[in-house]
Amino acid sequence: MAAHEAQAYKDPGSPEEQSRRTFLANATLGIGGVIGLVIAIPSLVSLIPESLIKPDKSIGGVWAPLSDAEFKQLESRTDNPVKMTFSFQYADGYFPPQPDDQFVWGIKLTPEQVETFQQKRPDLYTPAGKITYPAVVMSFVIFSSICPHLGCRYEWHPEATRFICPCHGSQFGIQGQHLAGPAPRGLDPLPFREKDGKAEVTWIQYKSQEPDRVIVAYS
Repeated sequence: MAAHEAQAYKDPGSPEEQSRRTFLANATLGIGGVIGLVIAIPSLVSLIPESLIKPDKSIGGVWAPLSDAEFKQLESRTDNPVKMTFSFQYADGYFPPQPDDQFVWGIKLTPEQVETFQQKRPDLYTPAGKITYPAVVMSFVIFSSICPHLGCRYEWHPEATRFICPCHGSQFGIQGQHLAGPAPRGLDPLPFREKDGKAEVTWIQYKSQEPDRVIVAYS
């Protein structure tokens, strides 16, 4: 290669040419960044649980059947709650569906209790704690088994006629009203229905340690 040709490669060119090259380089980088962003956003969104992107999905969304034998127990009693089990397929993002076994507590209200339920549970009807589905369905209320304090699983203690959380001692009445302990609100009812002779529930996980009902995830 001739010396003058080698020197030509080192010639930065005129200020106009330098400015043009800088503009083209920046434009190329900018377009590449936009294309990368367009590709990345759908990928990132796909990793976010659909239940958080579309929270209305819970209403009429995934329903799981409760145990027939346990629900029959619930139908015949109003003095004590009944623990009922169910299972649903949980899937988010690219992970394959996995079975998730849960349990809930069901109560059957007397006609008098149905009439006074809103008075006992005003936290379910205020703007901060209001739920978007009926708490009482056909005289039944189905409670999430998760304590609103720190997410432990509470149990029914018949000798005390109340639900008691073993972790920090939060206590709740049979209608889920907060009676004692550090829990910031009463128990959380879940969507419930009876369809084709089957009792079904939609699992909702609410945020712990909040007086308001903030949805974390749906089944």
